[in-house]
Amino acid sequence: MAGTAGTPGTPRVLRAMNDRAALDLLLEHGPLSRTRIGKLTGLSKPTASQLLSRLEAAGLVLATGTTEGRPGPSAQLYEVNPAAGHAAGLDVTPQRILAAVADITGRTVGRFELPTPGRRTGTPVVQQVTDALDGAVKAAGLARDDVHRLVIGTPGAFDPTTGRLRYASHLPGWHSPTLLEELAAALPMPFEYENDVNLVALAEQRLGAARGHADFVLLWNEEGLGAALVLGGRLHRGWTGGAGEVGFLPVPGTPLVRQVTKANSGGYQELAGSQAVPRLARELGIEDIPQGPYAEAAAELMARAAKTGDEPHRELLRAYATRLATGLASLVSVLDPELVVLSGASLASGGEPLRALVQAELEELAASRPRLVVGDVREHPVLRGALESALATTRDEVFDTSR
Repeated sequence: MAGTAGTPGTPRVLRAMNDRAALDLLLEHGPLSRTRIGKLTGLSKPTASQLLSRLEAAGLVLATGTTEGRPGPSAQLYEVNPAAGHAAGLDVTPQRILAAVADITGRTVGRFELPTPGRRTGTPVVQQVTDALDGAVKAAGLARDDVHRLVIGTPGAFDPTTGRLRYASHLPGWHSPTLLEELAAALPMPFEYENDVNLVALAEQRLGAARGHADFVLLWNEEGLGAALVLGGRLHRGWTGGAGEVGFLPVPGTPLVRQVTKANSGGYQELAGSQAVPRLARELGIEDIPQGPYAEAAAELMARAAKTGDEPHRELLRAYATRLATGLASLVSVLDPELVVLSGASLASGGEPLRALVQAELEELAASRPRLVVGDVREHPVLRGALESALATTRDEVFDTSR
């Protein structure tokens, strides 16, 4: 960008580039003055003024308050207009659909949870999706037409050759080959589908521990064990969308699982999935094993082990770290990533003690030695990733002033 980018005669595309750069700066830094925007973009003061006037007239920015507490006269501040656009995300599990709507700045303005216990055979999936979306839209005080785009996250992946959801037999009602077409007909806005673990990786890449990293692996462990692969800054989904389904990975220490999709399990899932943690704790003589879903029990045991200094709990951390590193060794040997992010309740609850043990084990099991970190996005990371994905496209559409 040059100081003459906004002068008369400049091609429209260059003006639009400057507009977008200013909007991105306002999103990143919050309210900025005209002078500050000029310095950050390299635009002259008159050009920055023209830019802000243009964006304000288009309804993309708002004048909001003035600078105070600094030497010299106060200056008008500008911010992105939150109402310029809205996007929605859905996080789908067998137990519930969690929906949210965010404004263009990324702030969540409405949320709704639709329980889906059992198979809910009386409620078709399309209606469940629209009910959840409508609940979030209503909570935001909006109408459906106010939402520019929706991203839906589920376990598994839709196979582009068959249209069926694969790798997620535990998600009832979602396996019709015409489901995506039915959803497109029922929803008034464009929508996209994405694997849930891929969305967690997107959230970490945009907002969390993987910011600034173009090559990383995210290992996720809650109800199931999975991974997301980001290579060259982009998600790698694989030919059928199944890249990262590491729960099916054969690993030493477990029997070889055949017909893995029918069993909905594999060696790595059996070795290091959430269901393995309570079983391992019992073998080590730990008492008071939490009851309830495996993911919740595993998370509680890991949190307890990270804080408790007795030998059985220390051994639980060591043994589980070895199991995690066993599968990770195969991943990093093939991909050679810069970073591995540990995410999901079962891994995040172990915190730094578990991370350090996995790092040490991995350095002995693999030639490649990526840095391991615990994920930063803890509150509904799948939903946050869905919103970030929907917002990225929404911003491209709303912020395009070249049209």
